[in-house]
Amino acid sequence: MRLSRYFLPVLKETPAEAQIASHRLMLRAGMIKQASAGIYYWLPMGFKILRKLENIVHEEQQKAGHIPLQMPTLQSADLWKESGRYDAYGPEMLRIRDRQDRDMLYGPTNEEAITDIFRSYVRSYKDLPLTLYQIQWKFRDEIRPRFGVMRGREFYMKDGYNFDLTKEDALHAYNRHLVSYLRTYERMGLQAIPMRADSGPIGGENTHEFLVLAETGESEVFYDSEITELTFGDRQIDYDSHEQCEAVMQEFTSRYARTDETHDEAVFAEVPEDRRRVARGIEVGQIFYFGTKYSEAMGATVQGPDGKQVPVHMGSHGIGVSRLIGAIIEANHDDKGIIWPEGVTPFHVGIVNLKTGDAEADAACDSLYKALEAKGLEPLYDDRDERAGGKFATMDLIGLPWRITVGPRGLKNGVVEVTSRRTGESEEMAPEAAIEKIAGIYAGL
Repeated sequence: MRLSRYFLPVLKETPAEAQIASHRLMLRAGMIKQASAGIYYWLPMGFKILRKLENIVHEEQQKAGHIPLQMPTLQSADLWKESGRYDAYGPEMLRIRDRQDRDMLYGPTNEEAITDIFRSYVRSYKDLPLTLYQIQWKFRDEIRPRFGVMRGREFYMKDGYNFDLTKEDALHAYNRHLVSYLRTYERMGLQAIPMRADSGPIGGENTHEFLVLAETGESEVFYDSEITELTFGDRQIDYDSHEQCEAVMQEFTSRYARTDETHDEAVFAEVPEDRRRVARGIEVGQIFYFGTKYSEAMGATVQGPDGKQVPVHMGSHGIGVSRLIGAIIEANHDDKGIIWPEGVTPFHVGIVNLKTGDAEADAACDSLYKALEAKGLEPLYDDRDERAGGKFATMDLIGLPWRITVGPRGLKNGVVEVTSRRTGESEEMAPEAAIEKIAGIYAGL
């Protein structure tokens, strides 16, 4: 993409309402614009990153054997009355009435809707296990929306639901989701720690939140520092293997890691003092096992092997896709702007032409641009007739991981400059070598 043809409304000044780094930088980098309290327009670059994260989530969910579908954002209140949650959920639920005076709601979650789908079509234990999921806009009427997309009223979320014959099978689904989430977050360049948490209005006896450590996190967390040394890496997992999923789950949850709602000071004191940590975290996902709570209330049963009807065991699993963008920025920025991890960057590399209008510089930039595209990469070419300082400031603000700078002086020596946004280190090399370097960085992602 040529920047002269792109819509990237960057701001020089920070809007007064932005209180944390991610909110400030998303506004300044032209990613979002507030429409009303807690609701945002997603401008082209913000939307582009949102889609990248969505695609990663889809890929990892389907590797784990989960099946995508789409449910409506507006739900009938009758389903929620049937489950007993309509009155219990609280004022965060946006309740409305249609022109026929029927009670409706803008879905904050979809346990009731997915249970209705299941009970309409699944009859036998032979159809289990089954996990269905979607990525959809949701709405919770937060009393005080703040921190940009981190705590908005409208948000983009992956929610999945497993149906299993037994508790043992449902706990395997729980472990499978935990493993798939670990891989998902690492692909995004994040370390998201699974922490024992409170189930809240969804209910259930097992739940873990995934939290990214950040000073601006809204949750206080307590953990054993050893857990931050664990990585999923490139290990291969057979998601159908109970043993493999259980082993990874135990590896990542055996050390103390809890949110403030479930923190136990006596148990925490058993962690060696030099490894005890108290910090703040940003929630980016949560998994639940809640047994037969919804299936019993809503008649979601199957015929078991003995011919008798039994309620299915269920769990739900969410990833805050739009919130993830804020979390990634909180964990990856400096005083100049965003620093995107390679796995989620909106463009793979920026090309800065130091002298737009110079025939040799223009030709070299055009050649780099086409060669990078031929490698399957997406470069962002700053071909504007602007000062070099302004171009560098824009690149630093929007945070592309790599920059290739092209100018007449370097071209006389047959080189361009390749710069890492994260380290600030630069290296001069031939244009062909620069192309191969950038292509090699992204080859394994």
